[in-house]
Amino acid sequence: MEDVQGSADRRGIAIDEVGIKDLRHPIKIAGGAGVEQHTVANLSMSVSLPHDHKGTHMSRFLERLNSQEQAISVESFARLLVETMHHLEAPSGQIEMAFPYFIVKKAPVSGAESLMDYRAAIRGRHRLGRTDLWLKVTVPVTSLCPCSKSISAYGAHNQRTHITITARVGVSIWFEDLIQMAEKVASSELYALLKRPDEKYVTERAYDNAKFVEDIVRDAALALNEDPRVRSYKVESENFESIHNHSAYAMIEFDKELPLR
Repeated sequence: MEDVQGSADRRGIAIDEVGIKDLRHPIKIAGGAGVEQHTVANLSMSVSLPHDHKGTHMSRFLERLNSQEQAISVESFARLLVETMHHLEAPSGQIEMAFPYFIVKKAPVSGAESLMDYRAAIRGRHRLGRTDLWLKVTVPVTSLCPCSKSISAYGAHNQRTHITITARVGVSIWFEDLIQMAEKVASSELYALLKRPDEKYVTERAYDNAKFVEDIVRDAALALNEDPRVRSYKVESENFESIHNHSAYAMIEFDKELPLR
């Protein structure tokens, strides 16, 4: 049959990205504890298209994805990206996967185990012979307002906070590492299951560890600056205020490979 996509195009305009978007597909994810997770990812896969090619072969994205047998890790994801480009005979390409990621956590006092879920994503881009990989996590935590604590005779208002870290990374780092960084800089981390002694602990910990939204992103930036596996990052904190009908927000973005301003 005629290969229409493989025919020549005479308009002389290259395409930066062409591919598939918003595909739901089951995948295996490597877990930090060595246990694979089976989940469903929302995927986008694209390649560049030279100026003299009419179209790409969309079915080849699915062929390459379906042949992926290894659990997704930093290393296997980079290989999938490069192999997809070769399969489509493209000079550059990128893949992004977003999915829920689960970690077994023990409550701080009772030790009761439960699964805590996080929003996670991995993105890769290969261009001009270089592969860059980004990990992204959104970590729900508790923050307690230092100002409210200082001016109130008793109590202080607190809120659910989402800390989002997007990091361009090397090998040997995974979602657990970024999640742990985020949870350490919060007033308190969250747990899916708490008994009464645990609830007392996390409430008092948050009160003793009050943080503004500015404190959270600065402390997270310090941790990311000290980790050599992180090459650049964007850290965001959004506090869903309990006494206002709006959120408080702060963000820091930094590339370690660029000269300091």
